[in-house]
Amino acid sequence: MAPRWKWKGAEGKALAEPISKSVSELQLSLAETESSGTLSSSNVLLAVEPEQAELLDRCCFGRLVLSAEKVKKWIQLSFEEAFFLHYNLKCIKISLQGRCLENEVDTWLYMKSKRPNFPMFFKAYSHLRSKNWVLRSGLQYGVDFVAYRHHPSLVHSEYSVLVQSGDSDRLRVWSDIHCAVRLSGSVAKTLLTLYVNGNFKGEDLNLPVCLENFTVEEQTISRWSPELNREDEFTNSKQNVTNVSNLKTL
Repeated sequence: MAPRWKWKGAEGKALAEPISKSVSELQLSLAETESSGTLSSSNVLLAVEPEQAELLDRCCFGRLVLSAEKVKKWIQLSFEEAFFLHYNLKCIKISLQGRCLENEVDTWLYMKSKRPNFPMFFKAYSHLRSKNWVLRSGLQYGVDFVAYRHHPSLVHSEYSVLVQSGDSDRLRVWSDIHCAVRLSGSVAKTLLTLYVNGNFKGEDLNLPVCLENFTVEEQTISRWSPELNREDEFTNSKQNVTNVSNLKTL
């Protein structure tokens, strides 16, 4: 499925301002000011300068929290977004109840205690985010994430993403697969499943380095349409199989 740009000139703007460049600028800016986020039961609140809030928006990290404060801006980050900035980019610090957590392990253990499936979801999130895909919550589409080629203001999301592991009960029966594919197709998205393989039991999960032992298998699932695969049209068209790993991101 080709990118669906939202307005004329959006593709050119995306090419001129690649996500990777914006993320590098954000990483440098947050590291210089030693920005710190505060943990809560389900998210992280990050206090930043107005310019940094604009950078976070350009990179699609978090959502702005409206407040009367003019000096600082408050950004609400999901656990995945916050740990990616903290562990992968190493540009923010994390605190809990006013105490700065000294290392990534403390942050990891807290997030895992609040969400036992956090290791699996973070591995999937960081897998795509490291390839410069922009991820947002897919709750309204019945999936875990939706993936954008660039900023959502420029382009529509291309993939609805489901995350599962080997012992997951999701998409076990054909009716579940059919429903997920039809729902994704009705909103012009391709269903992308990310199979996170690894040992999700035992003490190894108590350290974030366990992420290195996980692998992610990508699989796109699309609905076969007999109208598009009739014998008399076969010679005039070729079926294209797209692998998200090979897509050129901006």
